[in-house]
Amino acid sequence: MSRRFSVCNGDADGLCAAVQWYMHEPGPATLVTGLKRELSLLERVDAGAGDEVNIFDLAMSRNRSALLRLLEAGARVRYFDHHALGGDVPTGALFEPRIDTASDMCTSLLVDRRIGGACHGWALVGAYGDNLAETADRLATEWGYATGDRLRLRRMGEAINYNAYGDHERDVHIPPARLYELMMRYRDPRDLLAHERVIDEIDALRRQDVHRALAIAPHWQDPGGSVLVLPDEPWSRRAVGALANDMANAEPQRAHAVLKPRRDGGAFVVSVRAPLQAPQGAHALCRDFGGGGRARAAGIDGLPVADLDRFIAAFAATRWNSERTEPTQGPSAPLGSR
Repeated sequence: MSRRFSVCNGDADGLCAAVQWYMHEPGPATLVTGLKRELSLLERVDAGAGDEVNIFDLAMSRNRSALLRLLEAGARVRYFDHHALGGDVPTGALFEPRIDTASDMCTSLLVDRRIGGACHGWALVGAYGDNLAETADRLATEWGYATGDRLRLRRMGEAINYNAYGDHERDVHIPPARLYELMMRYRDPRDLLAHERVIDEIDALRRQDVHRALAIAPHWQDPGGSVLVLPDEPWSRRAVGALANDMANAEPQRAHAVLKPRRDGGAFVVSVRAPLQAPQGAHALCRDFGGGGRARAAGIDGLPVADLDRFIAAFAATRWNSERTEPTQGPSAPLGSR
């Protein structure tokens, strides 16, 4: 008997993309998800001939070997993503890649386009959660959402995204897999807001944590950028990504980096945001330090403490309006084959 697997990042974009797909094509599927920094989720999937694997918001650069293994085993794979590729896209009759690395694109919007806008509300939640507020506002207006609804969907996206940050599930308010189950109960995300308390609870925690973080003075700052170093605490493990987005929104002319020591004490976890006024360059910077991500938002899982000054120097020297480009395969591209 064939099996279905749903593999998604546990942040807003990944969860909302998966929700849209399975609202559109319902049926049982084994969910594989995790916290934001669990990047190699595809390694957990053991699928073969006749099985179906749908992947949402996972960087192919971190999952390429597992992807090739699944295709070679005969699994049918759909891959929706917007991260930098780090290499060529595999081809094959069993592989359907929907990849677009444009700075104003996210996985939820790719799925929305693929399914013909069947769940616009969840696409907006994912875009807002991915800090694409300008794009989401434009689409929400085009799709007939009132101002009050746009604000509620933005708060929801930011809360779901916030819930993905932490070193362990005990750091976050609710495990992403459990949050996905709640989301799947409601075709319209506004109904979840009306009937569940979870978004209000996450939002309250987020505001409390970010307030604590903003009381810390920048480690380094100039007119073009700011670097903030947080202590290693449960609240800072949650705040590291949301804080970078909040700082980017508050000071769109600046680039921002938020660092938190890893629990082993020898390295930092880093979240980088390019200036919203010039949203390019974050991925290229982080890649030079073993990280990855997207042009406007990227990260490093393990920046050695000894490399902090070198990182700050590279951060200060980055030209944020430029980016080394990579080929993209958008949603209108033909099916690949392998």
